[in-house]
Amino acid sequence: MRRKTAVLATVVLASSGVVAVAAPAYASSPCGSGYSLIDVYNINTKSGVKRGSLELYYSSSSGKNCALAYGVGSTYGTTTWKVVKIAKHTDSLWTVNQGNFAYYAGPVYVSAAGQCIDLEAQIDNTTQTDNGYALETNVHCG
Repeated sequence: MRRKTAVLATVVLASSGVVAVAAPAYASSPCGSGYSLIDVYNINTKSGVKRGSLELYYSSSSGKNCALAYGVGSTYGTTTWKVVKIAKHTDSLWTVNQGNFAYYAGPVYVSAAGQCIDLEAQIDNTTQTDNGYALETNVHCG
């Protein structure tokens, strides 16, 4: 009886155009298991047009921060120059992932438990004036 009810519910949902997909209970972030999203920054052009998002994740068990730079609009799904960087605020050594990517640059990681971090991202479009840029310094201390 349960099987018939489940099949009937699936048929009703499918015929109505609604499809429900359950996320697995063990779903992890783009950085891997144990990372939680802690902030999102806009990657904007000088004129304020959003070209992407800079996402920051943290794992309390490892003390590592992780960052990714996603394109949005015309820069999402189109191969363009994308850059993401992360570093301890007290360190000039950046961890970088850059290249011509369709969706995002990263992930990049830095161990910084109890310390502030710096983040930088860039999303290039077809012309220099349309490039998106984000720089966050001395953030997420702790």
